[in-house]
Amino acid sequence: MVACQGETATTTVCVTGAGGFIASWLVQRLLSSGSYVVHGAVRDPSDPKYAHLMALDGAVERLRLFKADMLDHAGVAAAVAGCDGVFHVASPVPASKPADPELEVVAPAVDGTRNVLRACHEANVRRVVVVSSVAAIAVNPNCRNGVVLDEEWWSDEDFCRTIKGWYFLSKTLAERAAFAYAKETGLDVVSVCPSWCLGPLLQPTVNNSSLTLIDYLKGDRDTVDDKMKNVVDVRDVAEALVLVYETPEASGRYICRSYPMSMTEILDIIKSFYPNLSYPNNFVKVQDERMFTSKKLQALGWSYRPAEETFKDTVKSYKNAAILNF
Repeated sequence: MVACQGETATTTVCVTGAGGFIASWLVQRLLSSGSYVVHGAVRDPSDPKYAHLMALDGAVERLRLFKADMLDHAGVAAAVAGCDGVFHVASPVPASKPADPELEVVAPAVDGTRNVLRACHEANVRRVVVVSSVAAIAVNPNCRNGVVLDEEWWSDEDFCRTIKGWYFLSKTLAERAAFAYAKETGLDVVSVCPSWCLGPLLQPTVNNSSLTLIDYLKGDRDTVDDKMKNVVDVRDVAEALVLVYETPEASGRYICRSYPMSMTEILDIIKSFYPNLSYPNNFVKVQDERMFTSKKLQALGWSYRPAEETFKDTVKSYKNAAILNF
């Protein structure tokens, strides 16, 4: 454990998978408020890839890193001990073709979630916020084209297996397991389901959602699919997570998506700020993604920043990290 020193804040919370893309911004948001002591659960606190967390403002005083594999009950229990709330962000992201997807992707997501919730229940945690995904909503063959999906929709588990959508399946089963555990024990669980999450990087590694955008900007692709995409800024996701945690009446699931945009619209915005990047020349119109609504989350008071801010800051961070050179 990396210990903090000095100031005592009013509320202690745990963030699992604290070094990841969304979790890093969540830790930053919690520390910036001055109201939280944060327990960050990571695989190895001594690993240099977590140095960005201890460099955040307020980290020395109010951030403790704990060694905690999500399948190790003792490690998770130590991280959540004394916490009023827990943000369960950690989740396995599959390799492009996992050798054993049920073992490598699905089981760790579900068992890890159950393990975290059991530790939370034993520690009398007040509320758990589970980070799920629209992947747990959108993959359903019974949904007609043009239907705007809300929190009542769930991805179809059999269909996920049929199309080998292991990430979709893992998020669906993990979120269902979370609510089943809540019903069984009375633990207060809410979930947030972000869409395609972009924004500036805090962590030194590049996450999968960022890689998707980077792939359009490297100059390797002359022709790309043009479809409507559901975008949300990672900083707005962090705000949503804190909002549902802090709002007593929050319950159930919350879709977190800001705006639908086509790839041509996205790249036109980026080009307006960074004209010297290598952009695709040809676009092929293909079937759009499912569309979602965040009305339920917005009813709690959530809002989001302009798309221009998101894409300007995102690509600037790629340049600063030497991921893109222009």
